Amino acid sequence: MEAYTSIDHNEEMEEYWRLAREFPLVSIRDDTHLEEALDVVDRLTDGLQRARGAEEYLRALTDLVYVYEQAHVTWPSVTGVNVLRHLMEENGLSQADLAPLFGGRSVISDVLAGKRRLNLTHITRLAERFGLPTSVFIDRDATA
Repeated sequence: MEAYTSIDHNEEMEEYWRLAREFPLVSIRDDTHLEEALDVVDRLTDGLQRARGAEEYLRALTDLVYVYEQAHVTWPSVTGVNVLRHLMEENGLSQADLAPLFGGRSVISDVLAGKRRLNLTHITRLAERFGLPTSVFIDRDATA
């Protein structure tokens, strides 16, 4: 576990204080405030390196975003087939390209049409093909 480091006014933390003056670290109150916070997060994560103060600020801001989203944002259910469709689109793949992973075109067609479910073999092969954990192809309920 990482030791807690107090935030003080030394030179190393000047960036923290500058960012906190620009966008104070307070509880996110509504969706507009959330969008503003996410804009700051995006700006800070665009750079490859951050000063220690900016890193500490980013950690605190992302905690505030997480707390707000947990309480106020409803995420849709995600299915393995939705993930598969997305990966196919992002990678310019057709059913024929992935048919060997499914044992034929008719099987992948049935899976994408909702007539068959992804089975363990499909999930394992897809995870290996895309370099992802098998869990991304397992259906998840929005309440989980």
